[in-house]
Amino acid sequence: MMLSRPGRALRLTAVAAAASLALAACGSGDDAPAEGEGLGDLTVQLSWIKNAEFAGEFMADSKGYYADAGFGDVTLNAGPGATENLVASGKADFGLTNAVTVGQVVANEDAPIKIVGTTFQKNPFTILSLKDGANIETIDDLKGKKIGVQDGGNGLLFSALLAANGLTEDDVEIVPVQYDPQPLVNGEVDGFLAYVTNESIIVEAQGEEVTNLLFADNGLPFVAESIIATDETIAERPEAVKAFLEAEIKGWTEACTDLEEGARLAVEEYGADQDLDLDKEVEQNTVQCEELVNTDETAENGLFTISDELLAQNMETFEAAGIDAAQEDVFDLSLLEELLAEKPELKG
Repeated sequence: MMLSRPGRALRLTAVAAAASLALAACGSGDDAPAEGEGLGDLTVQLSWIKNAEFAGEFMADSKGYYADAGFGDVTLNAGPGATENLVASGKADFGLTNAVTVGQVVANEDAPIKIVGTTFQKNPFTILSLKDGANIETIDDLKGKKIGVQDGGNGLLFSALLAANGLTEDDVEIVPVQYDPQPLVNGEVDGFLAYVTNESIIVEAQGEEVTNLLFADNGLPFVAESIIATDETIAERPEAVKAFLEAEIKGWTEACTDLEEGARLAVEEYGADQDLDLDKEVEQNTVQCEELVNTDETAENGLFTISDELLAQNMETFEAAGIDAAQEDVFDLSLLEELLAEKPELKG
């Protein structure tokens, strides 16, 4: 949905048990090429279907930025999937997920993964409602309402939203739904857990005026579409991490400069089998670039960076969600900092 897209679910439920996560020791580092042979092939686990949410990755691939960075064949695997487990077990070199999910698996499963940078400075989760319907504008407006929530991780996130605002599940009626927002349009629910960059646009395109109650503005400000790598990759293949981050920065810089091309790549090439609508994808890329990817802080510090203030907000979110994980166990931004110090031109 965006975490979701069509209601993107947090992937906690898809993460395997601790024993499975321990397979990270067998990750991509074991197969790393010898010095001078390049960085090897690259596999990236996306968090959702191949739509404009990944315009930056499509740009990085199509423009050859991954190849220029030293990678061989590039595979962008569509989600949703068990991103954390796939990266931890070495089935993907890098993955795109969110801070809450990573915090959960680190705290609960001792997952050997960390966030090394983030695409979205602000998460796009929202409670979507119809303006001429329930029109849920505030947390208090949630009380007594029927809220469509996807099973699994999204349910955990909704519970965290309630807890962060002094509410419980007794204050609302939770209705199990899938990722299609049609139950909202049909009046089966008053609100729908969604992505402001996806379902919200889809419903508006049907001629409905919508209201968004953003998680990020109501007690849960956490980063999303965050890049994760294993502890082993960070320690043993730091140049690969920096090379990937460099390609990502270039790809997203271009995707947010040429909004239409980033959307076109999704519609006509990478997501050609998804029957995507170009206008919707352009709108999605526009909203995410203007509201989630580029901020005053990234203008000063560079794309993919996470400021100390934003890190603190993420830790406050963990506390509100009952996640017992230390900052240093979830985030490692040292290689991104090294990269931007070595190549300050990447800051733009």
